[in-house]
Amino acid sequence: MTSQRRGIHLDQSELLCKKGCGFYGNTGWQGLCSKCWREENQREKQKQIQEDWALAERLQREEEEAYSKHQKAQSQPTITPFSNKVNTVTKFFTPSTKTPPKKDTPFDAHSSPSPSSSTSRHSSVSSDYATREFIDFLKPLKSGREIFKQCRAFTESMVYKRDMGADELSECVQDFYQNLSDRLHTQFKGSSDHVESVMDEVEKYMMTRLYKDVFCPETTDDERKDLAIQKRIRALHWVTIEMLCVPVDEEIAEVSDSVVKAITDVIEMDSKCVPKEKLACITRCSKHIFNAIKISKKEAASADDFLPTLIYIVLKANPPRLQSNIQYITRFSNPSRLMTGEDGYYFTNLCCAVAFIEKLDGQSLNLSSEEFDLYMSGQASPHWPQSTGASSCSPGSAALSQVHKRLDVLTGLGERQERVMEKARQLESDLIDWTDEVEQKVQSVLESFPAETQNPTATTASGTTSAASSAIDSDNVENEHLPPPLLPQVFAG
Repeated sequence: MTSQRRGIHLDQSELLCKKGCGFYGNTGWQGLCSKCWREENQREKQKQIQEDWALAERLQREEEEAYSKHQKAQSQPTITPFSNKVNTVTKFFTPSTKTPPKKDTPFDAHSSPSPSSSTSRHSSVSSDYATREFIDFLKPLKSGREIFKQCRAFTESMVYKRDMGADELSECVQDFYQNLSDRLHTQFKGSSDHVESVMDEVEKYMMTRLYKDVFCPETTDDERKDLAIQKRIRALHWVTIEMLCVPVDEEIAEVSDSVVKAITDVIEMDSKCVPKEKLACITRCSKHIFNAIKISKKEAASADDFLPTLIYIVLKANPPRLQSNIQYITRFSNPSRLMTGEDGYYFTNLCCAVAFIEKLDGQSLNLSSEEFDLYMSGQASPHWPQSTGASSCSPGSAALSQVHKRLDVLTGLGERQERVMEKARQLESDLIDWTDEVEQKVQSVLESFPAETQNPTATTASGTTSAASSAIDSDNVENEHLPPPLLPQVFAG
């Protein structure tokens, strides 16, 4: 069992930031936590700005030298073109902090402070509901009005930045989170729980309104990555629970129910708009996984059990827009939520599971490269009985055992079906015999009691009266078997 796990085992230290700060790292940040990644990114940007300015100064010196060479040849030299060019170069290498609104855009007409009018393109039931909830939450706070005005102004300014790159948009949002969090810590004097609750509502309000613009933006290749991982998971449909060494017994009803709930939760992640709600789906999925492992093993689950099972759940679920959701959470979630706590731990494990799936090879599953290639191409399957010596390896033997078990189940089902069909045919035969028997009895009764066709004729003293009575009852066909009518008799007084 230990040898089978060598490709999936992940030391818990590998989940932490590579800088050694103690926070959870993220594959999207090259193994760094959000704090270290921002610091590293700022240093890189500062270095790039310095290099750009050095390039601009070099270009300026070259222009000055070129200008001085041609100065004598010009009768009335002018420096206007040179100044414009230098200004253009300087402007090109100067980072822009805010893109001003264009005069020809329709947003100028909506200069009212109302959020619904200034961002009419984003008006929807969900955003309006989020706004009302946010206002109700801020009402008891002394600085609630100021917090709302700042959040509303920021979301409105983001409308003019939607053409920026995803990293720049993320940086804007993260800077706003950081600045607002610092002010709230000063205001509430270190009450971190209160600050976190306010920041949660701020994130919910802002990201509900910005979701359509910042989720899977056109400036990124998130959609291409979504299709790639979806295709990859689809191609790995043959991976069995034994190959991943998943300690889960799906034949137990409660375990199977937990597995289904875990799959449902990780799929439901795509339907949420707020990073916190997406993380909640991942957390619920992970807790269902731990529950399934605990019931199967009858003991507490370990980290070595959790990650393979999470990989198995992702392979079975093939969640929609998986990479886009991971990137969205990474870019726009409250950074403190990803650095610590169970949300950060489970999210980091999900990122590791996706990275493992992307790099999955035969060695990770204890398969030879030939077997792995055959399974990936569809030319063979571990669910089929193997006639070669490759089936002697441990995963192949386990797969073959599972195949035989399922074949036994199918054989039993076939026998049961045959017995049911035999009884059905016997019932059909009995019904036919019973019908024939009933018909014979009815026919025998009819033959024993033939119907009378004529009524007996009664002799009367008056032929005229008898004829008249017969004429009266001649049309009464249904009363043919009744006795003849009584005739009047005259008694002498």
